[in-house]
Amino acid sequence: MKYVIGIGEALFDCLPEGRKLGGAPANFAYHVSQFGLSGCAVSAIGDDELGQEIVDTFKKVHLNHILPVVEQPTGTVKVTLDEKGVPQYEICLGVAWDNIPLTNEMLEVAHNAEAVCFGSLAQRSPKSRETILAFLDSTPEDALRVFDINLRQSWYTAEVIEASLKRANILKINDEELDVVATILLGESTVPGQLIAEDPEKTRRICRELIHRYELRMLILTCGAIGSYVFTAGEESYVATPKVQVADTVGAGDSFTAAFVAQLLLGKTMRDAHERAVKVSAFVCTQHGAMPVLPPELKA
Repeated sequence: MKYVIGIGEALFDCLPEGRKLGGAPANFAYHVSQFGLSGCAVSAIGDDELGQEIVDTFKKVHLNHILPVVEQPTGTVKVTLDEKGVPQYEICLGVAWDNIPLTNEMLEVAHNAEAVCFGSLAQRSPKSRETILAFLDSTPEDALRVFDINLRQSWYTAEVIEASLKRANILKINDEELDVVATILLGESTVPGQLIAEDPEKTRRICRELIHRYELRMLILTCGAIGSYVFTAGEESYVATPKVQVADTVGAGDSFTAAFVAQLLLGKTMRDAHERAVKVSAFVCTQHGAMPVLPPELKA
């Protein structure tokens, strides 16, 4: 069996309306599975009620998972929303997903991966970083390796980002994160949050420089309410963000990544994959929490 894997944090988002299962890699694996692919969430949980709830939830939605039990507690995140539904995160330290052990079961799944998605947050601790990098190094050469960068607070370094980019062949990044990466890796002078709005040509140049420097197949740039871009060495796709009634944006970016990767694996063109990803992400924004069930027309 071929797997599409999300490796990293699996946790509970503590939202104003209640607790919701989340974590970017887990969200990715869940949404990939909605397209009929064999999604698999890889993380770690504590020997506690929340850990068992994660296992029970993944079983209920028939999501493959590898969740070794470790000494630390299952992770939680306090999520507050601004007036536009954009989340702010208070992420607990010293939790299970900071201590993901590398197991033989993980390596077996890695050897049978057709795609894997990972980020920077779960690499904030040496233990999980070592496991994630070893997992990536065990995937087939032709597998899609998606670095959905997800910069959170101060839990990243230039070294972590560069080591990840060297293993990835697709980078998913938002406009604010692009400012950070352009500054610390390329030495560019940028104004945070203004690059795409103030200088779109400079934005394109930076994206193509990252593609060239790290030998990426694609770079996906999301720009919130403005729209999103997909770049390759020779192509560019832009799709405007649909206007929807936003419940919250938690997990919307993860659903975008999952839908895009799923469509590529199902043989769709880059443009078709991009358009579907935008529609899926817009739908997720209309729902509460990161793992809503997609309507049939979005999965067809």
